Amino acid sequence: MGWWRIGTDALAGGRFVVSPLAEAIAALKILHAATGTHPGERAWLADRLPAYRERLAADPLDALLVRAALGRTWNADFLTPTPLGEGERSFTEEVEAVRAVDPADAVAQLAVSLGRPVPEPLRSARDLPERMAGVLTWVWRETVLPDWPRRRRVLEADMTARTAQLSRGGWAAALDELCPGKTRWLGEGRLQISTRAYPPRSVDGGRLLFVPVTASTGWVSWEGTDRFAVVYPCAGVLADASGPVVPEALGALLGTARAGVLVRLETPRSTSQLVALTGQGLGSVGRHLKVLLDAGLVRRGRAGRSVLYERTEAGSVLVRAPGGD
Repeated sequence: MGWWRIGTDALAGGRFVVSPLAEAIAALKILHAATGTHPGERAWLADRLPAYRERLAADPLDALLVRAALGRTWNADFLTPTPLGEGERSFTEEVEAVRAVDPADAVAQLAVSLGRPVPEPLRSARDLPERMAGVLTWVWRETVLPDWPRRRRVLEADMTARTAQLSRGGWAAALDELCPGKTRWLGEGRLQISTRAYPPRSVDGGRLLFVPVTASTGWVSWEGTDRFAVVYPCAGVLADASGPVVPEALGALLGTARAGVLVRLETPRSTSQLVALTGQGLGSVGRHLKVLLDAGLVRRGRAGRSVLYERTEAGSVLVRAPGGD
């Protein structure tokens, strides 16, 4: 497994940041894979994938570049620059980091992501960083920007929830939930960042950033020894704009907000996930969960350091009652 050794100062100074460029890169990854992992992604793909494929078909060199840069197990470094973490920057400002890469360095990085020699059309090109910036700009403008305000709200809700979780359970609890199955706090200053056998790295003295994206994908990046970033899928996935339908009768009985929490507990979820999914505040979600617990409509249990809630049989019967799901 790959892990980072994180110094006390770096951990204490760690912060969550929004990156429009990271959101565009995540969207590119989903478009490239052409596979959605939940209904929201699948609906988004059905709407955006044809135009994306048309865009790459019009420029075969761009298509070859995207395939090479995403690689099989590693992204080419120039595709995923590490955010500065100094105040929020626009997509236009962030994508300049891609354009600024030396073309020769881009070719060398493609060899790493491919794990083999770079194909001739790419090896002889002198505008690979500019081309990649152009693809990312198209992805941003055509597939992300139209609903960026909603995405941003989901990202901000996730960061708020995780910050609250950090204050309650410390960094170990906050980091364990970032990328379940991939990231894990190992103790003794070590953070597992991948299940693959990558060489360990020291984050002592560097700036540590955590960057949520709405897509169900993530990655890590670093800039020398100055900045390190963990890009992770946020708890509030890119769901349908309206979220799951709350049955009218259930909303009248429990209140729309509380019923919305119950409807979303068809699978176990943490409080932080519910905050991000519903857009409600941490206090509001906590009060709804207490009422639902007291009524026997949900139960709670532990998964590692996380407390998860799910519907009981009674809660499921209520949701599925006539006029329900």
